[in-house]
Amino acid sequence: MVKTNYMRFQGSQNLRLRLLLSTLSSTPILIDQIRSNETIPGLRPHEVSLLRLLEKVCDDCHVEINETGTKLKYKPGIVMGGKYLTHDCGLSRSIGYFLEPLIVLGLFGKRPLSINLKGITNDAKDPSVDTFRSTTLNILKRFGVPSEGLQLKIESRGVPPLGGGEVALSVPIVHSNLTAVNWIDEGMVKRIRGVSFSTRVSTQFENTIIHSARGIFNNLLPDVRIFTDHKAGAQAGKSPGFGVSLVAETTSGCYISADTAVSYPRREETTEIEDEKLDLKTADVVGVQIASALLAEIEQGGVVDSTHQFMY
Repeated sequence: MVKTNYMRFQGSQNLRLRLLLSTLSSTPILIDQIRSNETIPGLRPHEVSLLRLLEKVCDDCHVEINETGTKLKYKPGIVMGGKYLTHDCGLSRSIGYFLEPLIVLGLFGKRPLSINLKGITNDAKDPSVDTFRSTTLNILKRFGVPSEGLQLKIESRGVPPLGGGEVALSVPIVHSNLTAVNWIDEGMVKRIRGVSFSTRVSTQFENTIIHSARGIFNNLLPDVRIFTDHKAGAQAGKSPGFGVSLVAETTSGCYISADTAVSYPRREETTEIEDEKLDLKTADVVGVQIASALLAEIEQGGVVDSTHQFMY
């Protein structure tokens, strides 16, 4: 029996990136001392869920976790892709946490990937599914990823703490290598697009966000369109909330994004007494803050925003 040689790492930092590069390079890795000094040691639920997702899209993938969760052995398999796959992402992190590595993996599969992901679609921690649809997919096309078969469809929305959202992701395979690009021209912002959503609350939240954001943007450029997406019934998930995703497109084809969402926090994120009322941001404040955040991203410069530094 051939002994497996593992590349060794310590700690929980950059776990997704380590797993992604390990899979693409077919290099087994061993990670120990994962939060070994913390009150709750070991892998978190969303990290275990990511490993289970890798097992679904890869063939002959082997995952071994010790009893305390502080040591992980990961032997990657072959990225197969496939159709009609489903995965429950849980509630500790949003679907965006899983989409970032999954989109990259899907490009190098044996077959095109088609998968439904269930969980939280919008929160204030991870990139929203709207940002992936309006920005990430467009950036991928610049590197030679074919438009046909590259799609992210929002079936239903879900916000913390109970989620209930679902998206359908389709990723084509890259038959040849990705196109190398010399991408240094930022260009000038020519238009701003966006979508404001609400689930299980009044549509007035969406209109207030748009009015506040446009109050800033209209002083800078005329081509600003922010659409509304109100969900009701089963498509509204299980928790009330609202939010917005914005993207600025430049004359050189760059996409700069910013997004946020407002909802009641997950139970592990607050030490407040359950009966105590939590103060949430108002819609007009959210509109001003998201507009300011997008302008800050543009001011920083670069052909991609800080959210997409992970991928590019």
